[in-house]
Amino acid sequence: MKLQTQVPLSKVEHPIDYNSQMLLLGSCFVENIGKKFSYYKFQTVQNPFGILFHPLAIEKLISRAIGQNEYTEKDVFYLNERWQCYDAHSDLSSVSRDQLVQNLNNGLSVTLDQIKKASHVIITLGTVWVYALKETAQEVANCHKVPQREFDKKILSVSEIVASLQNTIAQIKSVNAEVKIIFTVSPVRHLKDGFVENQLSKAHLLTAIHEVLKDGNAVYFPSYEIMMDELRDYRFYADDMIHPNTMAVNYIWEQFKSVWVSDSIEPIMNDVDSIQKGLRHRPFNQESEQHQKFTVNLERKIAYLQEEYSFMNFKK
Repeated sequence: MKLQTQVPLSKVEHPIDYNSQMLLLGSCFVENIGKKFSYYKFQTVQNPFGILFHPLAIEKLISRAIGQNEYTEKDVFYLNERWQCYDAHSDLSSVSRDQLVQNLNNGLSVTLDQIKKASHVIITLGTVWVYALKETAQEVANCHKVPQREFDKKILSVSEIVASLQNTIAQIKSVNAEVKIIFTVSPVRHLKDGFVENQLSKAHLLTAIHEVLKDGNAVYFPSYEIMMDELRDYRFYADDMIHPNTMAVNYIWEQFKSVWVSDSIEPIMNDVDSIQKGLRHRPFNQESEQHQKFTVNLERKIAYLQEEYSFMNFKK
């Protein structure tokens, strides 16, 4: 008996392995997938500007990074006892103006460095509802709890999204012609915009992405469709009924892995998983002989892996 419809998937020609370098950008769903890559000790850089929800914010980060257009004091503002920047998530904000500017420019530098050496760039788009600051008409990445009356809210048209994504791809390819660019649409629902408005937003995103795919410069992974069609039950949502829960994230990760991660490194991933679980183990008696043997064996496993993969750091 078949109890669900399944999104057809097939293995790609250039899968990710432990030699791959990845840059992950976008909405909070990319954070979920990014945590999986980090857990298994892949070489990744994830959201140097924090979570970015819409394509214009990602395009601006890429453009400033590649153009080496650094931030100055003029690009930040003070609110709620912290310095903020409209181009970045509040994770980068600081009590010090100079520190925020430094955080922003460090983020640009990290982004550029990773784009240049990346084998894969994964971009997850969440919404195309954007807020433009009335004073400048500039679309922002994050409102930082500035009163809503200071913004005009609008939905990006399909043609605007296509232009933004094409520019993002062109800029990335200008410094790294061989990189594989993977687009996904976040299954997280932005219900604050409204139920119908959320669906309209996702429809604009899907239409624009598939228009861009015609050029052959990027590919698509159907995380949104897997959530909507294979996991179409509220038991796969968190308590807020908006975000995928741990079970759903794990399921979509396994689907992504089946397509994009090389089968040849499965034994290494299993070894990393074993080490991670060992590091999280809490013994009843740390001084016991049994635990001392366990610790020595665990350190031996780590040393063995690090001989071949020196970038693997199990201390963070």
